[in-house]
Amino acid sequence: MDGIPFSLQSRQRRARERSIRIINIKHAADAFSRMIGELWIYMKISILYEDNHLLVVEKPVNVPVQEDHSGDRDLLSILKHDLKVRYQKSGNVFLGLVHRLDRPVGGVMVFAKTSKAASRLSDLLRRQEIERKYVAVARGSMPEEKGKLEHYLVKEARKNKVYAVQASNRKAKKAILDYKVLGRQRGMSLLSVQLHTGRPHQIRVQLATAGCPLYGDQKYGVSVNRTGQQLALWAYSLRFKHPTKDEMVEVQLPPPSHFPWGLWPELDEWVFGEKKIS
Repeated sequence: MDGIPFSLQSRQRRARERSIRIINIKHAADAFSRMIGELWIYMKISILYEDNHLLVVEKPVNVPVQEDHSGDRDLLSILKHDLKVRYQKSGNVFLGLVHRLDRPVGGVMVFAKTSKAASRLSDLLRRQEIERKYVAVARGSMPEEKGKLEHYLVKEARKNKVYAVQASNRKAKKAILDYKVLGRQRGMSLLSVQLHTGRPHQIRVQLATAGCPLYGDQKYGVSVNRTGQQLALWAYSLRFKHPTKDEMVEVQLPPPSHFPWGLWPELDEWVFGEKKIS
């Protein structure tokens, strides 16, 4: 058979067949990865408010706000793609990132659809005139029913971790928040938190430093949380002056109802000011 022993020719044919199967499997895997990527692009994001200048949405938990080293689909890219498709825009779509939420945090976020809105919202943020409120579930009990936390924070970029340090540290930035205890269940506290500054991981670090790390926080509460628990921090309210109109914009969104949020079933009504939490 062309001077090649039959057994050798059979082995070569089988090797080629195996190679073709491996290539086909690889191509199928690549196609599946592309398909998953497409699904991420078309991931449904709830739009809470939209006009010519603003886009306010619900940020899903565990989705990065912008592109990072993970390569995962990010909210900014998803929204730009959505605007491009919905409004049949050609070329690049402008969408300004005004503020951020940590990857595991969900809730209300505002984006600027025009450069004018981006500039004016950024100015409001610098002047602390964007009211940002959160609900959080913390381990343990805060020392007072309501109060203010002030710390000086330093971020170590290599570890992507923030530390509370002495005020004398030249690299430190002041962090301020107000909190109020809304309820207690099973050794945990439900808190309302209002930020006055916007430091990385601020709420997580300040509450952990106060002795009450957030439920599910693997970074700042590793000793009291287990792997797989979802961080219980939710941006439930944004309030700010519209960048081009003489009116206020206020958007509120309650957290999901699963554990630990479900321990306080009246939380939804409290977010909209319809009921107090006992």
